[in-house]
Formats: sequence, C-alpha cells, structure tokens
Amino acid sequence: MATRPLTGPDTNFRPNHRRRALMDPLFRWICFGATSVSVLFLATVIGAVLLRVLIPAGGEPGQAVSPAARVTAAFALISRLVTNKTGLDAAESGYRVGLISSAWLLFFVVAISVPVGVGAAVYLEEYCGKSRWKSFVQMNIANLAGVPSIVYGLLGLILFQRGLGFEWLALGPCLLAGALTLSLLILPVIVIATQEALRAVPKSLRLAALALGATRWQMIRDHLLPAASPGILTGTILGVSRAIGETAPLLMVGAAASLLKVPRGPFDRYTALPVEIYYNAKEPAEAYSTVAAGGILILLCLLLSMNFLAILIRQRASRGHGSAAIPTRRGGSMR
Repeated sequence: MATRPLTGPDTNFRPNHRRRALMDPLFRWICFGATSVSVLFLATVIGAVLLRVLIPAGGEPGQAVSPAARVTAAFALISRLVTNKTGLDAAESGYRVGLISSAWLLFFVVAISVPVGVGAAVYLEEYCGKSRWKSFVQMNIANLAGVPSIVYGLLGLILFQRGLGFEWLALGPCLLAGALTLSLLILPVIVIATQEALRAVPKSLRLAALALGATRWQMIRDHLLPAASPGILTGTILGVSRAIGETAPLLMVGAAASLLKVPRGPFDRYTALPVEIYYNAKEPAEAYSTVAAGGILILLCLLLSMNFLAILIRQRASRGHGSAAIPTRRGGSMR
C-alpha cells in the first residue's frame, strides 16, 4: 500500500520531532546553568566581603569567637564607618565625609541628568520626525552608552574642570564638576530607556487624547509620561546606580582621596564613597582591608536600597496608571 506524501505545514517539523524534543529541555538546562553561574559569582563576591567584615583583621588564628559576637562586632564596625571621618588610624577611620559627598553627587546628578535625558527622549520620539539627523543622533547615543567611564573622566577634566583652557569657564576640582561628569556618563542610559518606555505606550492612547481636544503638550504631560513612568524610573535608577558606584571619572575630575571637612555647596572640594574605598584598599596594612570591605558592604546596601525603592515606585506607578479612568474633556482641556 503506497503511503501518501507529507504535505502542509507539518512537513518540515515531523522528521525533526526527536531532535526538537531533545533540544527543548537541553536549552532550558543551559539557561538554568547560566543563571546559576551568575548567582554563584554574585554570592561569592558578597560572601567574601561579609567574611572580611565578620572576621576582624589581626585576630588570633586559633581564637574561638561565637557567631553572635562576630555579628555584634560587624555591626559596631559598620556603625563606626558610617559616623567617623577618615583618619590616619584604621581603627578610627570612617566614611562619613564620603557618604555625605556621595549624597550631594546623587542630588546634583539626578537634578541635571533626569530632566535633560527625559526631555531629549521625548523630543526624539514625539517631535522629531524620521530624518538622517535623527538617525545620526540615535546612532551616537547608542555608541556613547558603551564608552568606558574613564573617557568621560577625561572629557570632564577638559570640559568642566579646566574649562577648555578658559579660566572663566573652569570650575576646578569641585563638587559640581564631578556631578556634571557623572551626568554625561548616564545620559545615554536614561535617553535610551526613556525612548523604549515611550515606544511601549500604545499609539491609541496618543490618538485618543488628541481626538478629545488635547494639545500635544497636554497629551505628553497628562497621558504619555504617566503611562511610561515605570520604564523611565527603571532607566533612571539603573543610570544613577551606575553613577553612584563609579570611581575612575571622579579620580580624573579631582575627587580627593580623603577629606576632613564635609562639602556644603556645589563649589566645595569633595570626595566620594567609592573613591575612599579605592584608596583604603590600596593601603598595605591589613586593617585597612577590613575598612575597605566595610565600605563595599555599605555601598552594596545603598545600591540595593535604591533598587528596592525603584521597584516600589514602579509598581505603584503601574497600579495607578492601570486604575486610571478614561480621559474626559472638562472646560476645554484634558484632566
């Protein structure tokens, strides 16, 4: 009895059924292995830092210390590092000035980079039509996102600290010069993330707002930006998290190894928590290794706290947008 030849869409799939049945679980296990390796490396780094903090440097090799005593000593070390200033003695040194300087940097970086980055993304997506100039700008923004941070440090040194050779433009090694340099560093990340968030908003939302009489500015302000806010917040937090952990650009722009005076304005000398960690890690004395490990732990806690706050804000923004009522026209304007 002659067999009927296979026809139709299943022709290309039936002969490969056994191979596809093997490849599906294999690919799943490969992805699981890649995730496990990533988590293992992260756990190893965090574990090494925790061990360095929990096991005090210079202790007796055979000395038995209870876990509760180690945890208490670790909390005492972190409290001392947060409250004390940098000193010549590792047993009294801390990161108070570096933490306050990093908070100043964070404030100025957010105040500069977020309005500029979001505004640039809104212009490119909503106002700038398809053109060669837009393609050129997009290509350069994508390339700038992958430029090493030390290049931004050199740019900040020439542009902000030295003012392109003009004395009246030179800011010197001040807090504002460091904040402007870090703002340039994270601008491409914010612009790209904001553009992706704006593209994810359905076009019907724009058309509905415009059809009900809203101007383009009202549509962007009242509907587009609130709908895209979760993605914009994600890009902003990712960029700011990168900026707060950078060391190389700040070293180029004149961040001090240590300061005894807390900066009080944008034109004061400054340092930063990563810079102080870097210089403590360079010290040959073993006691400074514990101080550096404690600083790394503080920096990790700050980054995790920022990411946790971003998740909460993102979820709240998503729920608020999901429960929003259909826009109506009141008094000739969109509400």
